[in-house]
Amino acid sequence: MASFEEGFLNYKPPVLPDELSNFPDRVSKTFIGKTIFITGGSGFLGKVLVEKLLRKCPDIERIYLLLRTKKGSNPKQRVETIFSSVLFDHLKELRGVEVLNKVYPIAGDVSEPGLAINESDRRLLANTVQIVYHAAATIRFDEALKKAVLLNTRGTKMVLDLAKEMKNLQVFVHVSTSYCHLDEKVLFEKAYPPPTDPHKIIQSMEMLDEPFVETISKEILGSFPNSYAFTKCLSEHLVVEQIEAGMPCIIARPSIVIPIWKEPLPGWTDNINGPTGLLIGAGKGVIRTMFCNNQGYADYLPVDITVNGIILLTWNYIGNNDTTRTICHLTSSQEWRVTWQEIIDIGKSIVTTEVPLNGAVWYPGGSMKSSKLVHNICVFFLHTIPAYFLDAIIYMSGNKPCLVRIQDRINKGFEVFEYYANNQWEFRNEHVHYMRRIMNPREKFEYKIDGNDMDIRNYFRDCIMAARIYILKETPDTLPRARIHMKIMYFVDIIAKILFFGLLLWTVFKWSDTIIAIGLLLLNLIRLFFKSIFSTINNDATVEPILNKEL
Repeated sequence: MASFEEGFLNYKPPVLPDELSNFPDRVSKTFIGKTIFITGGSGFLGKVLVEKLLRKCPDIERIYLLLRTKKGSNPKQRVETIFSSVLFDHLKELRGVEVLNKVYPIAGDVSEPGLAINESDRRLLANTVQIVYHAAATIRFDEALKKAVLLNTRGTKMVLDLAKEMKNLQVFVHVSTSYCHLDEKVLFEKAYPPPTDPHKIIQSMEMLDEPFVETISKEILGSFPNSYAFTKCLSEHLVVEQIEAGMPCIIARPSIVIPIWKEPLPGWTDNINGPTGLLIGAGKGVIRTMFCNNQGYADYLPVDITVNGIILLTWNYIGNNDTTRTICHLTSSQEWRVTWQEIIDIGKSIVTTEVPLNGAVWYPGGSMKSSKLVHNICVFFLHTIPAYFLDAIIYMSGNKPCLVRIQDRINKGFEVFEYYANNQWEFRNEHVHYMRRIMNPREKFEYKIDGNDMDIRNYFRDCIMAARIYILKETPDTLPRARIHMKIMYFVDIIAKILFFGLLLWTVFKWSDTIIAIGLLLLNLIRLFFKSIFSTINNDATVEPILNKEL
């Protein structure tokens, strides 16, 4: 019987069953001959979207990706880097390498005026594009406000301006987030008023310098916890304005997008955001406490399900001419929920027995705290002190210390995490249920948007294995050694706890006489205190015998 590692490495996406091949794929037909423009195509969701479109809709005419020069790589080189990812291996095998020739880079930058697109490329896009997917955004929650506004909000305005020039535009799909109207505890698939005028905010950010903006950012953000939620909320309103003006637009509101569930590569991700980062941090033994309601839950959606939803929204708008469903929640919590405690328990079980991570600094453990004070005390004793201690050992061994820096990043992450982990929202997603009803059996198979056969443990195991291979670069052949190391750390953890509590008991016994003496002294002081109070208030003789008794 093949091991989990072998099955993971040799995985192939499900093949369409013969009994479903007689049903039409109306979704892919919608994209025949279409030219598509995508912003954010180099991001996590963008890569999966490009792969899915090329794999399921091979008759697409062309896909243009807006890319900026980054780290010395020009847009053409960046496209080559994107396609070198293991994410595209199955596509190359299925459709041939030639299918990648349908993707062309457009040099530009969403954060720059006019998107920094030259005139000839702008005319090319205006004359040829029918579908726009705007997914570019900074997803850093602690991003400087000015930068977030210029990229997320002004960038959306400029992409909309470009789309207005497109002569054959059929739909503009704006990828928003379900977490951008946080004052509402129950969110419906409708437009909500913005906290302020996005046009005025854009003008202000263009005029003011960044240091000054940071000094007034809290006043601007108001009740919003971070610049990401604020700027995405403003961006939505810009799209709503265009919908009301008659422009063909859709707003897709995915929740927290997490690694691939089924296709083309289970567990794949290119970042450590969301629960993946928590699992890695806990698996390495560096996260041992969190301030969180352990019975609370967040709303997660695997990226392949998110992409399927975006593609189906496009099909429903163009293919079915359904222009009424313009705002859609791509969320999961109305159907299945995973509490923070379940995430930690399942993750700990996996990283301690099946898929341990290399070089764990301690045996995975810890817990969630409902008290902020208790959490902060635990951070000091379980995170900060061990980080400095281990960094000192690392420094003395001649290597570069890193754990204090990692803990600083974890603490910053906690500041963002705690707001979302200790609040709860309900997202209504009736439009997804509607699309399930109008899809035929083949389309339900090819563009899955339900979690009916989700096995949470197997999914998390795939996520940890994929993170191990693709993020941490820990090859499967190191698993046996990692399992041995984890067993050693288990006994180290047990011995350390025995020594700690033994030392604590020894200290108590060693200082027991002193502790008893201090306790008796405190009791005597209390007795004298109450005696003086009662003597002042009431000189009744019946009180004196009681006060003169030994405590």
